[in-house]
Amino acid sequence: MRVYFPTMKIPRLTRRRFFGALLVSAPVLAADAFGLYPGWVITKTIRIGSGPKTHRFVHFTDLHFKGDAKYLRSVITKINALQPDFVCFTGDIIEQEKHLAEALKILQEIKTPLYGIPGNHDHWSGVDFAPIAVAFQATGGAWLENRQVLTKDGRVNLMGLDSLPTTIQPLPDTKNILLLHYPKWVEKIRMTGIDLILAGHSHGGQVRIPFYGAVITPYDTGRYEKGQFQTPAGPLYVNPGIGTFFIPIRFNCRPELTLFEI
Repeated sequence: MRVYFPTMKIPRLTRRRFFGALLVSAPVLAADAFGLYPGWVITKTIRIGSGPKTHRFVHFTDLHFKGDAKYLRSVITKINALQPDFVCFTGDIIEQEKHLAEALKILQEIKTPLYGIPGNHDHWSGVDFAPIAVAFQATGGAWLENRQVLTKDGRVNLMGLDSLPTTIQPLPDTKNILLLHYPKWVEKIRMTGIDLILAGHSHGGQVRIPFYGAVITPYDTGRYEKGQFQTPAGPLYVNPGIGTFFIPIRFNCRPELTLFEI
């Protein structure tokens, strides 16, 4: 039996119709960009390597904490609920010194070792990094300014890159994870044996146009706007961050916690 459907005439999308639709939807898009996306945290799970998984850890970055304690605590609650072996942070805790003490107090609520490096805004704020190092150490982790440490089980070598050149190096018989702030620095790294490189800084562009990408990204981002990349230095993951800079806006680019299994 044949079934016949009425002929449907699809209207031609003219320039007038396109801009008319855009104008009608603009208030909804703006409401999402300013009201929904900035606090709509997503958790992604990524598996690295093909062998048995020995460690689970969370990567987050770019807090740009400005006093919103409720939001930051909600992020920490999500991290703790994942029960990772450790947590990696790749820079930009704050923009202004006046927010540092509160940010560190909340970060210490992470119930697992927290390892991190500074970002450009941490440097520009002019803060003393000593209290940051104390706070990270209080979790069982470390503040890594061009240095490296082994996790408590001795099986993961965490390397923190804050400037170039550097003396940090991958170690044999361990998983080697490199933390850096600027994604484009992967093109300057002259190391071998890195299992995973983590970066932030880009914010994913904060506003991403479908099928196009980020509208704008900060310097030293390069082509590494967001997500996974294969590079000569090793596999790179660029996290789009938790906070926002300059304008509290995100669109098609949710704040992210990344859970790695390696």
